[in-house]
Amino acid sequence: MGRFDDRATQPARGPGDIFRWRVTDRLAGKRIKEDDPTFVTPTRAADLSLIASPSPSLTWIGHATFVMRLGGRLIATDPIWSERIAVVRRKVAPGAALEALPPFDVVTVTHNHYDHLDAPTISRIGAQPLYVTPLGNGRWLKKAGAERIVELDWWQSHEADGVTITLVPARHWSMRMPWNRNDALWGGFVYRASDGVAYHSGDTALFDGFTEIGSRLGPIDWAMLPIGAYEPRWFMEPQHMNPEDAGQAFERLGARNLCAMHWGTFKLTDEPLAEPPRRIARYFAEHQLDASRLWMFDVGQTRALTRP
Repeated sequence: MGRFDDRATQPARGPGDIFRWRVTDRLAGKRIKEDDPTFVTPTRAADLSLIASPSPSLTWIGHATFVMRLGGRLIATDPIWSERIAVVRRKVAPGAALEALPPFDVVTVTHNHYDHLDAPTISRIGAQPLYVTPLGNGRWLKKAGAERIVELDWWQSHEADGVTITLVPARHWSMRMPWNRNDALWGGFVYRASDGVAYHSGDTALFDGFTEIGSRLGPIDWAMLPIGAYEPRWFMEPQHMNPEDAGQAFERLGARNLCAMHWGTFKLTDEPLAEPPRRIARYFAEHQLDASRLWMFDVGQTRALTRP
């Protein structure tokens, strides 16, 4: 019985579901095939001068990893600079070399899945930053070399030198090994500073909590939401959003801008690698949302965070 089973994704997915997805569906020809095998995720050079300056900015490193300058602090989200997750290799190199970046002031880790809590990357970042994470994850961070660790429950906040970081709910689950499923909490983070409010959802399915997050902590200027890792839907729907779900989450949040993430870096699920940005752009068009509010980053792209 996991400590946080009562908050976890339902229905839960287990070994039988994985066998159906990976083996039975493959043998039955039900797995989705790549429709553009030559696709390469767009990249560009990070603006290291803007990252180093006190001006607010956001740089996509890849997957769920952003480097964000907010309130003068340099924050890394779910950092993974590793070449691989187990046997899954990166499709594109990190958007900026870790060694080329200024030291981080804060590192936030949304949950303990290996593509979000990457122990080799934590070891490389080291003990200097403040690490903020949901309840129960500190032990893995400490084992990887972190020293200053704050664990939060949903809706709890921590003040970090002018940036207030609040852990908010997500519809997901946790596990490092089969015997510690849901022993640690998961969630997203809202970052509030004098120059704006940002939100990083971590991994999540679509759920009613987005409305509450926007109501309690909005208006949110920049919402970092996942648009990838969603097929097959029968397996992924309880735990990961597809692009249309991300569009709905964005509208429920009442956020000003959607910063797309969690696609194009690792091939973890069945959807074609290039599909997520096409579908979220179509959602914006069909729902008559201003296309300038959809921020589709190239890996490595840095954007200044400005408010109207």
